[in-house]
Amino acid sequence: MAGGGFRVLHLVRPFLAILPEVQSADRKVPFREKVIYTVISLFIFLVCSQLPLYGIHSTTGADPFYWMRVIMASNRGTVMELGITPIVTSGLVMQLLAGSKIIEVDNSVREDRALLNGAQKLLGILIAIGEAVAYVLSGMYGSVSQLGTGNAILIILQLCFAGIIVICLDELLQKGYGLGSGISLFIATNICENIIWKAFSPTTINSGRGAEFEGAVIALFHLLITRKDKIRALREAFYRQNLPNVTNLLSTVLVFLIVIYFQGFRIVLPVRSKNARGQQGSYPIKLFYTSNMPIILQSALVSNLYFISQLLYRRYSGNFLVNLLGIWKESEYGGQSIPVGGIAYYITAPSSLADMAANPFHALFYLVFMLAACALFSKTWIEVSGSSARDVAKQLKEQQMVMPGHRESNLQKELNRYIPTAAAFGGMCIGALTVLADFMGAIGSGTGILLAVTIIYQYFETFEKERASELGFFGL
Repeated sequence: MAGGGFRVLHLVRPFLAILPEVQSADRKVPFREKVIYTVISLFIFLVCSQLPLYGIHSTTGADPFYWMRVIMASNRGTVMELGITPIVTSGLVMQLLAGSKIIEVDNSVREDRALLNGAQKLLGILIAIGEAVAYVLSGMYGSVSQLGTGNAILIILQLCFAGIIVICLDELLQKGYGLGSGISLFIATNICENIIWKAFSPTTINSGRGAEFEGAVIALFHLLITRKDKIRALREAFYRQNLPNVTNLLSTVLVFLIVIYFQGFRIVLPVRSKNARGQQGSYPIKLFYTSNMPIILQSALVSNLYFISQLLYRRYSGNFLVNLLGIWKESEYGGQSIPVGGIAYYITAPSSLADMAANPFHALFYLVFMLAACALFSKTWIEVSGSSARDVAKQLKEQQMVMPGHRESNLQKELNRYIPTAAAFGGMCIGALTVLADFMGAIGSGTGILLAVTIIYQYFETFEKERASELGFFGL
């Protein structure tokens, strides 16, 4: 109980009374009710993602956060501009502080858990306020003089209020009323919405060859109906440039299937209870031991590097160090800047197979960077998140579980044979699958697809578990 960590957490206590809170479920919430709460939460998020910010002057020009939107579940110019950034950032900060023992938390003590959750929520709200102010002052919606003080304050309030709504929705789902977590649900929805839009969008775009439909499937049928030369129409539908094509769509489906196949890879270690004789159990170690955490951390690192590099390049484009970090130019298609030189360019996926053939060093550098970063983040994450061999051995001992044929003292040594390898190799596999998806030109980027598939798979497992427990509860 002693230690400076608790004194730090005690600073949060005066704020607990004013922080918005969802009470934990005091009864077993029926499965059908959980589904309803989850659907309502998702509906609120989707409404906020389409609701334009009141008072903004404009959102034209390059989007500095374009690269981050996939993991932020955010939508430019809407109330959900910040997406899940405040809650993810505060969660990562608190996890790192607790994992590195800068703040000491005993999860078995209810008061400690309440203080840690309160600290995370307070930090999330402060981050939302800080980001809202930064967005307005940086001129993302027009200069402050154009907006006027009243409008600027109104925009900040809207963004902060949306941030608090996301925190409350996530807490609602996590405290037993819904399925899974809000963060995962919103990321997966954002990515799937993007993929479906790119496949079936009815929007027409004039790219110099006449009006074309943005959606790959609609474009395929439109080209087949309107063009006399059907072979040429098919070729264009499958390989058209700068717009979603059928090859991109098929690549996306293929990557989905590959990731689902890999999700089933696991080693199951037998365990039994020391007290209850004959009570057998198992501890599964999945290939994707750290789930989608490595790709989230890698994306956050790259996105922040992009943001800093773009910011510096706009002001000091002649500086050698700034150019080494990244050289940027405006894209002809879509409102974002793209890296054409420096570190930012080399850690970006090649745009096509032709680009890979023309710049093999770029492709090789990107591959090595992705594999190394994902493996490293995966290894680091098991240490700070409490899922290392040492932590698992401690949990099993507390539950009075042992591995048949092994001494209790050898439990950590036995787990050490599997967990670090599963974390590092699983991280590398996630990196390799992301690279594969990017090289194949899958819709929504490799990162997005990996996140969507792993989250949907987790939801499927939760769904099955909940349904099985409910059937068991009714004696079926």
